[in-house]
Amino acid sequence: MSHRWVTWCGAVLLGVLLLPVTGLVAGTTPSQLASALAMPSTRTALALSLQTTTGALAITLLLGTPLAWRLSRGGRFAAAASAALELPVVLPPAVLGVALLETFGRAGWLGPALASVGVSLPFSTAAVVIAQVMVGAPLFVLGAIGAFRLVDDDLLLVARTLGAGPARAWLTVAAPVAAPGLVSAAALAWARALGEFGATLLFAGNLTGRTQTLPLAIYGALERDMDQARAISVLLVVVAVALLLGVRTLRWDPTRGA
Repeated sequence: MSHRWVTWCGAVLLGVLLLPVTGLVAGTTPSQLASALAMPSTRTALALSLQTTTGALAITLLLGTPLAWRLSRGGRFAAAASAALELPVVLPPAVLGVALLETFGRAGWLGPALASVGVSLPFSTAAVVIAQVMVGAPLFVLGAIGAFRLVDDDLLLVARTLGAGPARAWLTVAAPVAAPGLVSAAALAWARALGEFGATLLFAGNLTGRTQTLPLAIYGALERDMDQARAISVLLVVVAVALLLGVRTLRWDPTRGA
């Protein structure tokens, strides 16, 4: 395959990927962006997005990190569990939303049990967090598994022989080695949660101040104010770019300075 043909194919694909985003940003003036940010509905949606995605990321890290570590060490059920984690990644968001309703809705599997203790999840802020965990956690766990596989078990064994307990050995050996990959996986999961739309719309609704995140605010603005929808979209682009640049800036080599 010729070098020129490879370059041309790459340029076409990059154009397909970048031109729409470039056109979106170029078509939005700073004044339009400022006006959209000044609107109470936009600020409310931004605050809710930050609140829910932070909660979703905390849950993902708390529950996903031990799972990723366990799966990275192999075992009988590691392959099956990894395949199960990939399922939410490939399923359409609408399917995930219907699945959440069928599980946690009033007529769902767990609906009556939740209602008996006074809990109603659909169309609540908690539903937003659950939907975001559903789409973001698999990306973190799958990325973290790859990061933890870089950890040599012999290093942990040496730490244990030097007197470190299991928790200390993990924190001082495994965590620093896997840290760059964990940061990238967490950033990817957070970005996916921030952009979640379909499952959130079906399971949590589009209620201003309660369940309306930034993607849902774009959906609502499309019906009444295209300038606002475009400006909020640019805001999400800016956040995504800042996140990508931040991850590349903050990534560190655990052996640096050694």
